[in-house]
Amino acid sequence: MVFSNNLNAGSGNDAPPEDFSEEFPEILPFLRRQARGFCDKSTLLKRLPILNWLPKYQLNYLFSDFVAGLTVGLTAIPQGIAYAVVAGLEPQYGLYSGFMGCFMYFIFGSCKDITIGPTAIMSLMVAHYVTASPDYAVLSCFLSGVLILLLGILNLGFLVQFISIPVTAGFTSAAAITIASTQLKSLFGLPGQANDFIEAWSNFFRHIHDIKLWDTILGITTVIFLLALKKVGTVQRWRMFNRYLSLSRNALAVIGGTVLAYLLFTLNNEKPFTLTGNVASGLPPFRLPPFTTTVGNQTVSFGEMIQTLGSGIVAIPMVSILESVAVAKAFSKGKTIDATQEMIALGLCNIMGSFVLSMPITGSFTRTAVNNTSGVRTTFGGVFTGCLILLALGFLAQTFYFIPKTTLAAVILAAMFSMVEYELLFKLWRTRRIEVVPFMVTLMSCLILGLEYGIVIGVAVNLLFVLYITARPNTDHNVRKIMDTETLILTPDQSLVFSAAENFKYKVLKYTLNAPNTIHLIIVNGHYVQSIDVTVAMNLNSLVADLKLLGKSIVFWNWPRQAVGLAWRLSPEFGALFKRNDNIEDLVKLWNHDKPDYINGVICN
Repeated sequence: MVFSNNLNAGSGNDAPPEDFSEEFPEILPFLRRQARGFCDKSTLLKRLPILNWLPKYQLNYLFSDFVAGLTVGLTAIPQGIAYAVVAGLEPQYGLYSGFMGCFMYFIFGSCKDITIGPTAIMSLMVAHYVTASPDYAVLSCFLSGVLILLLGILNLGFLVQFISIPVTAGFTSAAAITIASTQLKSLFGLPGQANDFIEAWSNFFRHIHDIKLWDTILGITTVIFLLALKKVGTVQRWRMFNRYLSLSRNALAVIGGTVLAYLLFTLNNEKPFTLTGNVASGLPPFRLPPFTTTVGNQTVSFGEMIQTLGSGIVAIPMVSILESVAVAKAFSKGKTIDATQEMIALGLCNIMGSFVLSMPITGSFTRTAVNNTSGVRTTFGGVFTGCLILLALGFLAQTFYFIPKTTLAAVILAAMFSMVEYELLFKLWRTRRIEVVPFMVTLMSCLILGLEYGIVIGVAVNLLFVLYITARPNTDHNVRKIMDTETLILTPDQSLVFSAAENFKYKVLKYTLNAPNTIHLIIVNGHYVQSIDVTVAMNLNSLVADLKLLGKSIVFWNWPRQAVGLAWRLSPEFGALFKRNDNIEDLVKLWNHDKPDYINGVICN
């Protein structure tokens, strides 16, 4: 016998108290609403942010944007050349990658501070694929753009949310350590290859006797100079002068190293430093990205190029999204970031960049910080940055010949110091030590196996933590005497899904067996449960039968409508056990009034 309830519960004839039939979503009306949404004015303004701010643009903004764009450009030029070297490309590719993103983000970008261009992490990730031909870098830029744009259009930006802060920090730290390690070769003027962490240090110790004195002196001096100028920016006296001096430190370092190398060559006809060498002058051709390439007089098809890129086709765009959205959040100043629009803008930047021989690009934290500090007012500042890079390609390319490689290595090394998240590691240790595990797993995996595999392993470990918590819900249990009836009350602290079904059933049986024999009523309070699935419902239904064999009665109280409806559809008798009384006293009173026969028999015995 199933006890009845006159207060908003199931009746004795097993009829549900309300309609619990499952409703399917109406697909056609939904598609019509979505289609209308694509065409309305608000969507147009959202997807073309320039239409929002351009009509409100003031003349006094122009000077701020000009100064910021020029300052960012002075940072972007040496960094672009340096990152091209990190990627294993010729220096001009770093400049090719620097201007198109500025122009596209000017139209489609929603965060005024962000600058799109080559970054250290993107360069390192692409370095594994360009040994045969730079066309692989350009193709990966195009494919990354297409995938990012597609994810943005489909509103799949939430996928990035599966990458937690510890995993992100571990990945960023590993990337910084790897990039710094690969620059040891250029910093000390060593021969050999250094494309990843282990190879870089192996090459360093193998050629340690080949260290070039003057490269080493200039490189270390430049690192000290850059770090000192970074500190100068925090000095309050002559604040404005110090700030712009600090912001220009990369350009000053490269100009100083170039002038020194040029003077030594012209006055003494000597080349004491390893130089960058010839940099192709002129603008890149505007053409379709390479869907085939030639390697060693053999034509490589599109399919073979895809096979070579392998996991990078997915890893590069995902890291690009992660890096760009993280930068946008860091400089949002409390404003909501439209991740979908940022992905659309980033996708278009990469797609159009591939038409001018760009490698994969994303939001740069360093240059965005410079842009913000310089007082940029709108994304129009990016136009000035892009124009400055184009001028450098057109008129200054020949001067890049004398840039010492050790100076570029120093610029990269100095930027990497702030990317290692050691402060976050200490914070994780103080607050929740288990979070150190995904951080360290990601860090070590990236250093040993590479960035692409490392971040996948880190995300997988983090998801295991989430799955474990989902599969092992905490269940509060206590015995209360309610209206002279001893009652065992169990309260799970989260929704129940299939992975938690067996564990929750086991806990209920365990707590029941450990409870005093005088307890015959078990109440499961579903206050914190938002939903259940069929696996959970079937396990709970079998739990009813198991408890009946033990002479116990179970009632499901305060569960959500979704769970009640699922229980009724599974079995009317099972659904009638779900009660929605206002208070627990009424529930126990009703149970005492309509006590099941097998309970009465147990009590009598």
